[in-house]
Amino acid sequence: MFAGRASVAGAAVGPSAAAGGKGGKFSVEELYGFNKKPKVNRGNSGKMEKGDGKKDTKEKEESALASQILEAARRLMERRRLEIYLKECDVTMETSNMPYRNLGKSGLRVSCLGLGTWVTFGSQISDEMAESVMTVAYDSGVNLFDTAEVYASGRAETTLGNILKKKGWRRSSYVVTTKIYWGGQAETERGLSRKHIIEGLRGSLSRLQLDYVDIVFANRSDINAPMEEVVRAMTFVIDQGMAMYWGTSRWNAVEIMEAYSIARQFNLVPPVCEQAEYHYFQRDKVELHLPELYHKIGVGAMTWSPLACGLLTGKYNEGVPESSRAAMKGYAWLKERLSSDEGKKQLSKIKELHLLADRLKCTAAQLAIAWCLRSEGVSSVLLGVSNTEQLLENLGSLRVLTQLTPPLIAEMDVLLGNKPRSGKKEARS
Repeated sequence: MFAGRASVAGAAVGPSAAAGGKGGKFSVEELYGFNKKPKVNRGNSGKMEKGDGKKDTKEKEESALASQILEAARRLMERRRLEIYLKECDVTMETSNMPYRNLGKSGLRVSCLGLGTWVTFGSQISDEMAESVMTVAYDSGVNLFDTAEVYASGRAETTLGNILKKKGWRRSSYVVTTKIYWGGQAETERGLSRKHIIEGLRGSLSRLQLDYVDIVFANRSDINAPMEEVVRAMTFVIDQGMAMYWGTSRWNAVEIMEAYSIARQFNLVPPVCEQAEYHYFQRDKVELHLPELYHKIGVGAMTWSPLACGLLTGKYNEGVPESSRAAMKGYAWLKERLSSDEGKKQLSKIKELHLLADRLKCTAAQLAIAWCLRSEGVSSVLLGVSNTEQLLENLGSLRVLTQLTPPLIAEMDVLLGNKPRSGKKEARS
């Protein structure tokens, strides 16, 4: 966990609490950093105003103090709820120390678990829940927050930006990534032309209320845009201070290598990372192709959908719940996939994996996420959660990672029956 942060458990009941307050407990004022007596507005003479002015000042003082107390009470209740949940799950934040990894072979250190905003922010969950999720994530050591201009038609970026502004965290303490491709309905508002990369990123920065993003991703390849134009545009936004690094999303190995070669040829900035789908049933790219790119040109992997849109949690074993993603508008493809022959085979394997998770005394979700983290070259796995309970459960995957021994991985490969043929053996803890 980085300096300047307080863990959820530590803030209220951890060892650090023993040093403050009476009997090892902080008062509400000490815990949340405000005084019982706010400063009083004074007139030009430095003396209290008389009559109505004095009455108004007193009312303002009382109102300000009441607001502070209500906010402190709300935050204290939220922390207490999390402590109770952690106790019930036999999990403490002290035992869930967040590991950090380099983004590819760059010097940027990112938490091995990041928070994604696809489907959830600005759409599936309320802004209040989004703030709670981000707060728990940040307090747990997550420093990577991912979004895109297309998520919820820009509302995901707006929600993320509003929360970051409200929380007031040091900008240097977290990493924000966004993706450019689908920005609007007009022909010039999508794709990877120089025009859209620059204008699209400016739009994202405006919604995020940030001066820069740490990484800007090309959200797919664009056959209509010359690769040199893409690389030059990405180099330009970096030179202008609008981004620190750039990466690719859903590009194949040949396209990534082409971008790298052009960058080296013209002394431009090469991509440092590829965002790729990765889970039990989507393995070839991350296990076969990206490790080779990682070793040759230093491109890392930031993976998404570790639970295959919730499929791996077992929620669809007995049908499609009304509150699930497969029941949402625009996700008919997921429902069709579940009812297909291939989907039924996958559900059968998921039931067997649940038995394996029970053996390890973890949840199916924790096992699936830990399985993704063990892969070579994976810098970070992006989580998509709709509430704090899901997030805390997913963070528990860090404890499972150490249990994934080579024999256990081999057992899972036999169960899945889809290990890439020429993949290198991987093990990471």
